[in-house]
Amino acid sequence: MAFKFDEDLFKKYIRVLKLARTPTREEFQKIAVVAAAGIALIGIIGFIIYEIFLILP
Repeated sequence: MAFKFDEDLFKKYIRVLKLARTPTREEFQKIAVVAAAGIALIGIIGFIIYEIFLILP
């Protein structure tokens, strides 16, 4: 199956990229803190589940 080039879709991508901008340092730091907190929370939940299954048998 050959790749079909969709010009309308390409134009939409270009429009979005023109509107996009790089985040400021403060925005980036907030995003990084929230992402790190989410990763840590999921890790803690996983560790708690691991400990529960380790104790139960």
